[in-house]
Amino acid sequence: MPLTPEQDSNAVSLIRGFSMDGPLAANSGHQGTGMALAPLAHVLYSRVMNHDPADPKWADRDRFVLSNGHVSIMQYAMLFLNGYGLEVDDIENFRQWGSKTPGHPEVGHTNGVEVTTGPLGQGFANAVGMAIAEANQRARFGDDQVDHYTYVVAGDGCMMEGISHEAADIAGHLGLGHLICIFDDNKITIDGSTDLATNVDMAQRFRAYGWDVQELGEIADDLDALEAALNAAKQTDKPSFLMLRTHVAHPSPKWEDDHSAHGNPFSAEDVTETKAVMGIPDEPFWAPDELVGAYRAHATERAALSKNGRTAPSGAEWQAAMASTGLDGWDADLPSYEQGESLATRKAIQKALDSTYADLPGLMAGSADLKGSNGVALGESHPFSSEAPDGRYLHFGIREHAMGAIGVGLAAHGGVLPVTATFFVFADYMRPPIRLAALSGLKVCFVFTHDSVGVGEDGPTHQPVEQLASLRAIPGLHVLRPADGNETIQAWADIVRHDGPSALILSRQNITVTTDGSAVATGAGIVRAADDPQVVLVGTGSEVSLCVEAAEALAADGIAAQVVSMPSWDRFDEQSADHWSSVFPNDVPVLSVEAGVSMGWAKYADDSVAIDRFGASAPGSLVLDKLGMNVDNVVAHATALIN
Repeated sequence: MPLTPEQDSNAVSLIRGFSMDGPLAANSGHQGTGMALAPLAHVLYSRVMNHDPADPKWADRDRFVLSNGHVSIMQYAMLFLNGYGLEVDDIENFRQWGSKTPGHPEVGHTNGVEVTTGPLGQGFANAVGMAIAEANQRARFGDDQVDHYTYVVAGDGCMMEGISHEAADIAGHLGLGHLICIFDDNKITIDGSTDLATNVDMAQRFRAYGWDVQELGEIADDLDALEAALNAAKQTDKPSFLMLRTHVAHPSPKWEDDHSAHGNPFSAEDVTETKAVMGIPDEPFWAPDELVGAYRAHATERAALSKNGRTAPSGAEWQAAMASTGLDGWDADLPSYEQGESLATRKAIQKALDSTYADLPGLMAGSADLKGSNGVALGESHPFSSEAPDGRYLHFGIREHAMGAIGVGLAAHGGVLPVTATFFVFADYMRPPIRLAALSGLKVCFVFTHDSVGVGEDGPTHQPVEQLASLRAIPGLHVLRPADGNETIQAWADIVRHDGPSALILSRQNITVTTDGSAVATGAGIVRAADDPQVVLVGTGSEVSLCVEAAEALAADGIAAQVVSMPSWDRFDEQSADHWSSVFPNDVPVLSVEAGVSMGWAKYADDSVAIDRFGASAPGSLVLDKLGMNVDNVVAHATALIN
């Protein structure tokens, strides 16, 4: 049965009450936007979205993304009302240690939260990724198994951040008709009115992107009008942008439309005055049992109706896609290379993808306008487009920031193993989504090529020296810099098996094959053994072959050097003490060799041949040589270390 008008009104009041009570109890948080958007949240969850609180991971559910994640208390109120596992005591512990209700929504932490949001604009771009995933799966598996919408609520902060431009542009270009954004047009930021910093015509902006724009005006408290607008948005084949004029902190008699209500919690007196206007009891976390019971029963009934007649997903391809892994035997035909062959690792990743494409049904890859350079072309697939949404290659254009966040959204949606690619120096554009992928534990593969000063003539602006250290510093990010073609092939297999985000760092220049690839499994392994080593040379990427050459030169001088390839610090750190001592024998000095900053190597090495400066414009081999990446310099450092 539908909720009664009285229950509708009380539900909106409960959401507004929680939006005030949570920040007041925590002495921290944002209540104003939750109060203003309470009717919208109620309509979305109780009338429009298909979702099932008893089955939060139902594959064909509608997705809800709160891009302005500082309004988390509003989402928690909805998860409480609908029965996603939150109870009043969870709301009372808003923003407290160990609670299910952290300051910003976190996927995997709270049932019903689809993606971790908070850094403004990220959630909006994540939603674009979710809509791409839905469109691709609907085209490939049929609309009897996949036919849902992605709803994203975003505010002025999301729209001001540059990522929203990148993401909105590609969404309009791709014609993502199952993407609906509700823009909270409250004209307020923390510092004051939005006209302090912008006067953009948001409707014209999104029409220019190719979105269907509805200027809804003053209907923020009209439940029926909100429902009609949301349902109308489902009828277009374009992404929808619904501009909803709201009034922050409504219906507070003191703080409505005041920017102070955005980030500062109300006083107890403010809450009392507002609850009097609303006509609800002046008690914290007012949640009458009758209302909550009716709401949850209504959610259960709607879920049953939503699922009625829907075909349950099945089949090996679907199951493998949902698990972001491969069909049985997916890794049986991985290529390998003979010792002494020479190829760039960015070429080897293409071979790895080509050999596994058919057996990784969830694989979708794309590049930031560098298809010919990054090695992730997916030659067996046509590009994803509005005319061909079954395509599995994404032309991201020159949009690295949105590309990273879209990759996170693809993974958060489920059923996709996303691969993004660009030059390594542009990892700086992608740091926010890489960090959020790690924070969320989402399985995304970030491929970065042209990994050192070997890039050459483009000069220091395009030569990454500090990027590798910065990625290694991100907790939960699996970082691999393979030594050659064989390690690259095994790195790809490791990434598919890994349950979390990975960064794969690859070379522009050709590298001599010196390994069998086995070091990837343990993070580090011996490439050139010595019976009684006097020094260990450890390198990553192209510098492993340099270490082998230096070891041969040292041997000619009667010095025994063991060479170690260390493609992944984080994987090596998981290994036993016995493995550590086999790779780095006790009391044997260790010299690291890597064409990047030395930061972090002190954990493993006694000295480093590194590049603790920016590069230079010249042929790549010359830049490497001039900056010390040569046999003579490695031999000199090793000899000095031994002495």
